[in-house]
Amino acid sequence: MLLLGIDIGTSSVKASIVDAASQKVLASAQYPDEESPILALQPGWAEQSPELWWQQTQQAIGLCNNTGKYNPEDIAAIGIAYQMHGLVLVDKNQQVLRNSIIWCDSRAVEIGDKAFKAIGEEKCLSHFLNSPGNFTASKLAWVKQNEPEIYDRIDKIMLPGDFISMKLTGEITTSVAALSEGVFFDFKNNRLSKDILEYFGFDENLFPEIKPVFSMHGNLRASIAQKLKLKTGIPVTYKAGDQPNNALSLNVLNPGEVAATAGTSGVIYGVSDHLAYDPQSRVNTFAHVNYTEQQKRLGVLLCINGTGSMYRWVKSILGSTESYLQMNHKGSQAPIGSNNLRVLPFGNGAERMLNNKMIGAHFHNIDLNLHTQGHLIRAVQEGIACAFRYGLDIMRENGMNPTVIRAGKNNLFLSELFAEAFVNITGVPVELYKNDGSAGAALGAGMGAQVFSSSTQAFEHFHPVQLIEPSTQQFEPVYQEWKALLKKQLTE
Repeated sequence: MLLLGIDIGTSSVKASIVDAASQKVLASAQYPDEESPILALQPGWAEQSPELWWQQTQQAIGLCNNTGKYNPEDIAAIGIAYQMHGLVLVDKNQQVLRNSIIWCDSRAVEIGDKAFKAIGEEKCLSHFLNSPGNFTASKLAWVKQNEPEIYDRIDKIMLPGDFISMKLTGEITTSVAALSEGVFFDFKNNRLSKDILEYFGFDENLFPEIKPVFSMHGNLRASIAQKLKLKTGIPVTYKAGDQPNNALSLNVLNPGEVAATAGTSGVIYGVSDHLAYDPQSRVNTFAHVNYTEQQKRLGVLLCINGTGSMYRWVKSILGSTESYLQMNHKGSQAPIGSNNLRVLPFGNGAERMLNNKMIGAHFHNIDLNLHTQGHLIRAVQEGIACAFRYGLDIMRENGMNPTVIRAGKNNLFLSELFAEAFVNITGVPVELYKNDGSAGAALGAGMGAQVFSSSTQAFEHFHPVQLIEPSTQQFEPVYQEWKALLKKQLTE
């Protein structure tokens, strides 16, 4: 029995086919090879076309099928992971009404801040575990205020994974986890938030049917099955945001367990068993994939908007024809601390951990006679690792004190330079695993379809490929200097 996992990323869509019995990935493909563009029609805006995601999904599945390594007829369930917080709007004919306003778009910050004060800060934090901030609810309010002709045509709102599920099955569903990441869910009353609906004037009928993350979200339509060379009726049995799904992929399901990722954005995600929140909403708490009213499992999420995107920008600015692997090697030739070159990697919209401020990316202490491309490459990776430490210290303030962090050996964690900086700057060992979001989504599909009797069975062959432990104190002065520069920037 085979499982299909789809990961709707900001840069590309990836698909994997996993054998349920061995949990091995039989085939994997992503589309496109180059990063998908983010449309920035105004400063601070970020949009993508949902139809482009759908085209890329079909291409990625087709590339997997073309490997000839499995029989597509053996696929028994589909799971979907997706970039969090994106707003997708469709009409009664399931036609997209506008581009998706995606996770790193900052246009709704002021709207969310006003809602935070009007509803009441204590009430928001105790009921939603977050400020409305720059999340999906505020983005929908922006459309209502600025594009009323589009708002009036909305039949359903959804997140990116809900949209891909709709294209596959024709059904539209959501979950408590999805609603919580949009700041639509009231944890205390265990329902859609009346406060959010009333304050923004949203009709409850705009929201899809609420189902568990691990459940039946629809069956593959015959026309789509034919196009994708799959069986008609395959169920979609799992949908989750990319960071909860990344945690699932790393078998991070229980209180105290912590995952990290450094893709387009950087995230540390820890699991808690109580309804806690950061008073300043610098880190956010959402329902985890295995959250139930009876057994609360919350994901405490730190997000840095620009990690892989920062590194990609540096590659493009340098005009580098080298691979990322070659760039990493060049950076490793520079000394720890990059001869005092410091980078603040905050150029991708409003940063939640900086109280939703947009400070931009900054390069400090450039010496035109000393610093080379290698110094710049190392300084960027060290700056990203410092941003992780800054955010992790906020999580520590809120009771999350990891003794080990699990991460997939991909994206920036493929760089030995970055992994070394991350471990030594945060002071926390990292276990690296061969996994990715699409393989995790496939395992989630197996759990939702009850192919696995438990999460233990789903991860019975799951073992780290590498353990990296702190080995030097040389990075601590680097971090303290970096932190001082950040503090100065925040007060200007």
